[in-house]
Amino acid sequence: MKYTYLPNTNIKVSKICLGTMTWGNQNTQEEAFEQMDYALEQGVNFFDVAELYPVPATPETYADTERIIGNWFAKTGNREKVVLATKIAGGGDYTAHIRKGGITKENILEAIEGSLKRLQTDYIDVYQLHWPNRGVNVFGTRDFITDNAKNKAEDFAGIIETLNDLIKQGKIKSYGLSNETPWGMMKYMETARNLNLAQPVTIQNAYSLILRKFETGSSEVCLRENIGLLAYSPLAQGVLTGKYLDGGSPEGSRGNLFPRFIARYMGANPENAVKQYNEIAKKNGLTLTELSLAFINQLPFVTSNIIGATKMSQLKENINSIDIDLSDEIIKEINAVHNTNPNPAP
Repeated sequence: MKYTYLPNTNIKVSKICLGTMTWGNQNTQEEAFEQMDYALEQGVNFFDVAELYPVPATPETYADTERIIGNWFAKTGNREKVVLATKIAGGGDYTAHIRKGGITKENILEAIEGSLKRLQTDYIDVYQLHWPNRGVNVFGTRDFITDNAKNKAEDFAGIIETLNDLIKQGKIKSYGLSNETPWGMMKYMETARNLNLAQPVTIQNAYSLILRKFETGSSEVCLRENIGLLAYSPLAQGVLTGKYLDGGSPEGSRGNLFPRFIARYMGANPENAVKQYNEIAKKNGLTLTELSLAFINQLPFVTSNIIGATKMSQLKENINSIDIDLSDEIIKEINAVHNTNPNPAP
């Protein structure tokens, strides 16, 4: 395994982060325990969860993924071996069963207590804001909806002050953003500096071979402001394994069970790009999964690559990607495809 540090901290994390979104829905607690055991044995010390999980989010399964991880900590005593990240849910109809009002001081205080209890821990290493209160172009929206600029933005100062109070209390060690824009990142940084308070250390946004829009604006913020990207959906919900090519829909796959969640990664343009990346992989003795993950692992603005799996065979292949170094020639081939078909998935 390879390691780095969360920016501006002494928290050492694996370059591969274990994603947990399917636990409690597609995966049982027993299967989740097996994944955590194996990942830790392979040197993966960074786990990412959210109070929203599992996804699809329902009132019946709310926060079950956090409960599963808490039960594993209680059974194994492995809490101190893991760097743990979780998130407070943003607002909107999708989270109406959780609470109203989005990310506010009061909601943060309520959410953190719930997460700590379910996770059976006294602290969270990285506490993340799952998505902004204001409307931004994420979750399949390609372009910014200009009318959303009329929406009132978050109380940045109040949020930062609340998170810093939690740091002082020892309930969190650091905080991060998620599904955020370059403007939002800089607004948090600027506000934190003006208040002389701790700044966000990470941002968790979608990034994959067919969705590289993070490189426009956000990557520069990361490199110049020292914020680390935690890349999620690096396989585009499984599309970059190749299993959905030519109309494929394997039984039990996410695309088969929950087609609306992978819709943003489907279509003629994404499929054309995936086929070309698959040819590059085959030509160089790699699987498409290995190529897709290895490309992200080597990016200078990426702190950790969040992988997820429903099967142990998938988990092993994902973790093994850390040992693959892509040559300059392969990266040139990848970029040639990107130049002719840039960001085909929104």
